[in-house]
Amino acid sequence: MVNIDDFVKRLEIILDYYGLNASSFADKIGVQRSSMSHLLSGRNKPSLDFVMKIMEVFPDVDLYWILNGKGNFPKTDDIKETEKAVSPISSNENFGDTNLFSQLDYEIEKPVVKKTEEVKRNNISFEEDEIEKIVIFYKNGTFKAYVP
Repeated sequence: MVNIDDFVKRLEIILDYYGLNASSFADKIGVQRSSMSHLLSGRNKPSLDFVMKIMEVFPDVDLYWILNGKGNFPKTDDIKETEKAVSPISSNENFGDTNLFSQLDYEIEKPVVKKTEEVKRNNISFEEDEIEKIVIFYKNGTFKAYVP
């Protein structure tokens, strides 16, 4: 369970670290300023969406740190260094002219092709209803409506 008072303290640490006030922080993560104010006053609890927006915009914030105070802020580079040390392939290893894909068997799957009559029957019901309007939507956000 997240302690609201502790969460607010950690949120204020983030604001101080980045030199932001509450309204600019709210704008930056894409939430309403009033929701930020309610959260800082302790009126509201942080939603999952709110926390995920912080994580998305500020990658230095550790999820476990902001939720329950465990971990570091800002994130340390210790993790990155250990990942480099435990590399699955040695950087000194030389592959030479070895073709890494020579032993793979490639099977090309043939796409299932349905006759257009089958597709038409599945997508459109041919009841005796009349067509009222046909609307075509374009990728640029526009559309055209045709009335038969």
